[in-house]
Amino acid sequence: MSTVKAYAAKSATTPIEPFNIERRELKPHDVQLEILYCGVCHSDLHTARNEWGNTMYPVVPGHEIVGRVIKVGNHVKKYKAGDLAAIGCLVDSCRECDNCKEGLEQYCSNGMVGTYNAHERDGSGITYGGYSKQIVAHEDFVLKISDKLPLENVAPLLCAGITTYSPLRHWKVSKGDKVGILGLGGLGHMGVKLAVSFGAEVTMLSHTPSKEADAKRLGAHKFLLTTDKEKVKSMHNYFDFILDTVSAPHDYNIYLNMLKTNGVMVCVGAPSEPAHIPAFNLIMQRRSFAGSLIGGIAETQEMLDYCAAHNITSDVEVINIKDINESYERMLKGDVRYRFVIDMATL
Repeated sequence: MSTVKAYAAKSATTPIEPFNIERRELKPHDVQLEILYCGVCHSDLHTARNEWGNTMYPVVPGHEIVGRVIKVGNHVKKYKAGDLAAIGCLVDSCRECDNCKEGLEQYCSNGMVGTYNAHERDGSGITYGGYSKQIVAHEDFVLKISDKLPLENVAPLLCAGITTYSPLRHWKVSKGDKVGILGLGGLGHMGVKLAVSFGAEVTMLSHTPSKEADAKRLGAHKFLLTTDKEKVKSMHNYFDFILDTVSAPHDYNIYLNMLKTNGVMVCVGAPSEPAHIPAFNLIMQRRSFAGSLIGGIAETQEMLDYCAAHNITSDVEVINIKDINESYERMLKGDVRYRFVIDMATL
């Protein structure tokens, strides 16, 4: 075991603060990374404050990790010391269930192991995330990244990128599709970039008028102010696909009614309150309301390769780790364009 500097929440009501953790000694297939940058996801805040009711304290958040390999186990084939590499939202799964065999480790029937706040499969303890100097993971859950893109801008792809890429690919969004992206935040800005790159006509759906200029800058073809009831009404039966990235409680039915026949709305924002959806909002136009969770390892690698080939990265604000608590408060106010990323050299 080795002692590593980190930042942790020790309760739902205390700030994120310095904390030392233990990282395991390398097993034969393990890769040890020096963490260079770690993105700040809304899930980090939800977990630190126990808003989903499943936090195991102390918790070290962070699952948008890019770094450099400093050591590998003696059976590792994919990586060597000095390589750039990344770790996303999961670090293990059973590898044996039908979902794992299909490359859907995020839906592991026996429970995936999250990068933080999860039980290790061997019962050795709780996983700690990327708000730390180093991390150790099995090589099968480590990802290759390009050296052609700024690493701080790549970090959020490990969650925000794959969370939006996966449903767009699964529902085969392509040229000519009319796509609405609900919410222009960490997830939403990646949804816009990716959907545009796939050839779709993209409309940003937002209740904030000031975001129109940014939506257009990111590539959105249209902007719909969702507080304008007449404009909302004019978009009924318009979209083939809506990606809902909003993490605060909101009325899904407004947007379901914008779907045309056979249209699909996919929720990736995970609000803490249950949805209320009258059946007829789905039945009358054979609409679908679905959810999606990140992606498997192969799809995440596919996404990273796609983004490298098309020069797609996240818009970020790099922060000192000492400012993490202030950043959480700013994130709640929507005061970030569009993802905080911690420079781990500041730890």
